Amino acid sequence: MPSEVRGKLTIFDRFATTTATLTSKAGFFVFCVLLVVVWAPTFLVLPSIDTWQLVINTATTIVTFLLVALLQNTQSRSDDAVQQKLNAIADALADLMGELSADHPELHRHRAELADAVGLEKRESA
Repeated sequence: MPSEVRGKLTIFDRFATTTATLTSKAGFFVFCVLLVVVWAPTFLVLPSIDTWQLVINTATTIVTFLLVALLQNTQSRSDDAVQQKLNAIADALADLMGELSADHPELHRHRAELADAVGLEKRESA
Protein backbone atom coordinates (compact mmCIF):
# COMPACT_ATOMS: atom_id res chain seq x y z
CA MET A 1 0.00 0.00 0.00
CA PRO A 2 1.43 3.39 -0.89
CA SER A 3 2.29 5.69 1.98
CA GLU A 4 -0.53 8.12 2.48
CA VAL A 5 0.36 11.74 1.83
CA ARG A 6 -2.91 13.35 2.90
CA GLY A 7 -3.56 11.49 6.15
CA LYS A 8 -6.35 8.98 6.70
CA LEU A 9 -7.49 6.94 3.70
CA THR A 10 -11.08 7.41 2.57
CA ILE A 11 -13.38 4.45 1.99
CA PHE A 12 -12.84 4.77 -1.77
CA ASP A 13 -9.04 4.89 -1.32
CA ARG A 14 -9.12 1.74 0.83
CA PHE A 15 -11.35 0.02 -1.73
CA ALA A 16 -9.02 1.06 -4.59
CA THR A 17 -5.96 -0.17 -2.69
CA THR A 18 -7.60 -3.51 -1.91
CA THR A 19 -8.69 -3.89 -5.54
CA ALA A 20 -5.19 -3.06 -6.81
CA THR A 21 -3.72 -5.64 -4.45
CA LEU A 22 -6.18 -8.34 -5.53
CA THR A 23 -5.91 -7.67 -9.27
CA SER A 24 -2.12 -7.81 -9.14
CA LYS A 25 -2.14 -11.41 -7.90
CA ALA A 26 -2.01 -14.55 -9.99
CA GLY A 27 -5.46 -15.59 -8.79
CA PHE A 28 -7.11 -12.71 -10.61
CA PHE A 29 -5.34 -13.64 -13.84
CA VAL A 30 -6.46 -17.26 -13.43
CA PHE A 31 -10.03 -16.02 -12.88
CA CYS A 32 -9.83 -14.03 -16.13
CA VAL A 33 -8.54 -17.03 -18.06
CA LEU A 34 -11.30 -19.22 -16.60
CA LEU A 35 -13.88 -16.61 -17.58
CA VAL A 36 -12.72 -16.80 -21.20
CA VAL A 37 -12.63 -20.60 -21.08
CA VAL A 38 -16.22 -20.68 -19.78
CA TRP A 39 -17.34 -18.07 -22.30
CA ALA A 40 -15.79 -19.72 -25.38
CA PRO A 41 -18.19 -22.68 -25.69
CA THR A 42 -21.28 -20.51 -25.13
CA PHE A 43 -21.43 -19.85 -28.88
CA LEU A 44 -23.34 -23.16 -29.02
CA VAL A 45 -26.22 -21.78 -26.91
CA LEU A 46 -26.33 -18.13 -27.95
CA PRO A 47 -28.54 -17.27 -30.95
CA SER A 48 -25.86 -15.60 -33.07
CA ILE A 49 -22.12 -15.07 -33.26
CA ASP A 50 -22.71 -11.34 -32.77
CA THR A 51 -24.46 -11.95 -29.44
CA TRP A 52 -21.67 -14.31 -28.42
CA GLN A 53 -19.03 -11.64 -29.09
CA LEU A 54 -21.14 -8.90 -27.49
CA VAL A 55 -21.28 -10.82 -24.21
CA ILE A 56 -17.50 -10.98 -23.75
CA ASN A 57 -16.89 -7.51 -25.19
CA THR A 58 -19.39 -5.92 -22.81
CA ALA A 59 -18.10 -7.78 -19.77
CA THR A 60 -14.44 -7.02 -20.44
CA THR A 61 -15.14 -3.38 -21.30
CA ILE A 62 -17.02 -2.80 -18.04
CA VAL A 63 -14.35 -4.50 -15.94
CA THR A 64 -11.56 -2.61 -17.72
CA PHE A 65 -13.32 0.73 -17.31
CA LEU A 66 -13.82 0.23 -13.57
CA LEU A 67 -10.32 -1.14 -12.95
CA VAL A 68 -8.67 1.76 -14.75
CA ALA A 69 -10.44 4.23 -12.45
CA LEU A 70 -9.51 2.28 -9.32
CA LEU A 71 -5.93 1.64 -10.33
CA GLN A 72 -5.42 5.28 -11.31
CA ASN A 73 -6.46 6.30 -7.80
CA THR A 74 -3.89 3.96 -6.28
CA GLN A 75 -1.19 5.04 -8.73
CA SER A 76 -1.79 8.72 -8.03
CA ARG A 77 -1.49 8.20 -4.29
CA SER A 78 1.65 6.15 -4.80
CA ASP A 79 3.18 8.86 -7.00
CA ASP A 80 2.35 11.49 -4.36
CA ALA A 81 3.97 9.39 -1.63
CA VAL A 82 7.13 8.85 -3.69
CA GLN A 83 7.35 12.56 -4.48
CA GLN A 84 6.99 13.44 -0.80
CA LYS A 85 9.82 11.04 0.07
CA LEU A 86 12.06 12.43 -2.67
CA ASN A 87 11.37 15.96 -1.43
CA ALA A 88 12.35 14.92 2.10
CA ILE A 89 15.59 13.39 0.83
CA ALA A 90 16.42 16.53 -1.18
CA ASP A 91 15.68 18.73 1.85
CA ALA A 92 17.91 16.60 4.08
CA LEU A 93 20.71 16.55 1.49
CA ALA A 94 20.52 20.32 1.10
CA ASP A 95 20.69 20.76 4.88
CA LEU A 96 23.69 18.45 5.09
CA MET A 97 25.43 20.28 2.26
CA GLY A 98 24.73 23.58 4.03
CA GLU A 99 26.32 22.33 7.25
CA LEU A 100 29.40 20.93 5.50
CA SER A 101 29.90 23.95 3.24
CA ALA A 102 32.14 25.68 5.80
CA ASP A 103 34.73 22.92 5.33
CA HIS A 104 33.98 22.38 1.64
CA PRO A 105 33.18 25.71 -0.07
CA GLU A 106 32.25 24.02 -3.38
CA LEU A 107 29.15 22.64 -1.63
CA HIS A 108 27.59 26.14 -1.68
CA ARG A 109 27.37 25.90 -5.46
CA HIS A 110 26.15 22.29 -5.38
CA ARG A 111 23.53 23.15 -2.76
CA ALA A 112 22.29 26.03 -4.91
CA GLU A 113 22.08 23.71 -7.93
CA LEU A 114 20.11 21.17 -5.88
CA ALA A 115 17.76 23.86 -4.60
CA ASP A 116 17.16 25.15 -8.14
CA ALA A 117 16.65 21.66 -9.53
CA VAL A 118 14.01 20.57 -7.02
CA GLY A 119 12.61 23.97 -6.05
CA LEU A 120 13.51 23.79 -2.36
CA GLU A 121 13.13 27.47 -1.60
CA LYS A 122 9.78 27.65 -3.37
CA ARG A 123 8.46 24.70 -1.41
CA GLU A 124 9.85 25.92 1.93
CA SER A 125 8.23 29.34 1.56
CA ALA A 126 4.85 27.94 0.49
